[in-house]
Amino acid sequence: MIPPKRMKFRYFYQQFFSHISIILVAFLLLSLLFAHYLENLVYKNKADELISYGKAIISEIDQNPIATAQILSQYNSVLAARKIGFSMFDQDGKIYLVNNRGPAIKALQPNEWEKLTNGQTIIVQSDYKRFGQEGVTFVVLPYLDHGRFIGGVLLTSPISGSSAMIRQINKILLYTILLAFGVSFLQSWYLSRIHMKRIKRLREATSQVSSGNYNVHVQSSNFDEIGELAEDFNHMVNKINASMEEIESLENRRRQFMADVSHEMRTPLTTISGVIEGLRNNMIPEEDREKGINLVSKEARRLIRLVNENLDYEKIRSNQIQLYKEEIQLIEILEILQDQLSIQAEEKNNHIVVEADHDVMINADYDRLLQILINITKNSIQFTTNGTIWLRGKSEQNETIIEIEDTGIGIDSNEVENIWHRFYKADLSRRSNPYGEFGLGLSIVKQLVLLHNGTIHVNSEKGKGTKFVIRFPK
Repeated sequence: MIPPKRMKFRYFYQQFFSHISIILVAFLLLSLLFAHYLENLVYKNKADELISYGKAIISEIDQNPIATAQILSQYNSVLAARKIGFSMFDQDGKIYLVNNRGPAIKALQPNEWEKLTNGQTIIVQSDYKRFGQEGVTFVVLPYLDHGRFIGGVLLTSPISGSSAMIRQINKILLYTILLAFGVSFLQSWYLSRIHMKRIKRLREATSQVSSGNYNVHVQSSNFDEIGELAEDFNHMVNKINASMEEIESLENRRRQFMADVSHEMRTPLTTISGVIEGLRNNMIPEEDREKGINLVSKEARRLIRLVNENLDYEKIRSNQIQLYKEEIQLIEILEILQDQLSIQAEEKNNHIVVEADHDVMINADYDRLLQILINITKNSIQFTTNGTIWLRGKSEQNETIIEIEDTGIGIDSNEVENIWHRFYKADLSRRSNPYGEFGLGLSIVKQLVLLHNGTIHVNSEKGKGTKFVIRFPK
């Protein structure tokens, strides 16, 4: 059964509708809040006006009760001009004076009457069910005599003009919302198109990478997350390119290594096989038999050395080497190294010099430290002729430093960092190296130094010698 195809909601439309909906909702809310605020403001201003008239009427009647009729007559004409109606009522709610616009007090509810008798002013906005009018503000003020409720005044005023103004403002707001909706529609469409183009570029670049093309670059920036994503994508592609180059380089070295191994193993095996066949068939004269046996022994040791170096590297790489660290007097191990390699150095007319104080100590695995120093020193001996090799040791505050320096042929500056790579050879003419064959020696050295939590650095210049600096933490 074929599963039904799901409908996709494109990211462009997601962005577009989210922008539109946010802007539209924001404008609607602001419009409603503004209209509500404006309406309340109009009613409040009208209520304040009515309260001020009511207080003025009560105050003048209190000051001159004899002229009450005259005062009310004057206010009647003033209020009539402003379309404000008023009524006077006694403590029982009975109207005893009303102008031609005055409402009935009976519309007040019991709780409002109770508040009024307690001296509170009552303000009621338009309520058709109670007062039979809309667009009108009602204000009822208590009339107190020495704190005793004796009646009150009820004022009312239509707000038809204000209502018309409110309607006009609401109309303008509606047009504003429609205009803003149109502008936001275009703006949202434009911004969504920009985002979609940027995402589309990333998608196309990702497709190219998935198809095997790693020479891809997209425009990046720190402006937003999409720009940062593009920057991360470029960084990823650069890493992949570097990894592919490293894999290709490693594969080339591996092929070269296999060729070297085949060549180097074929020679000693052929020699061993030939000598053994000669001895078995009595084809080697008696006086040459000892020489043949020594040759077989030498070639066998050479094969063992090759196998051991490969086994050592794999053990170190897979963390199968266990170190037994101890405090070692550095000058002692340097002098042992000098004695062991002095014959090989003399064969090339080299001189090994040891420079170290007796109180310099180093915390390391004795056998592995000796392996490190032998590998480097043999390398120096091989590429130095009629020169000097210095073995130095010194102590600093937090580390012990070993320096191995020679006056040999040196290494080209662009090849210095590559000497630590497995199978690497800076010069193809070095394939016959009997000390650490096939470029494994220095790879093992670096791994052993790292196992000691140390560092190793090399300085070299073509034709001016090489200097290895090893730092071990105390």
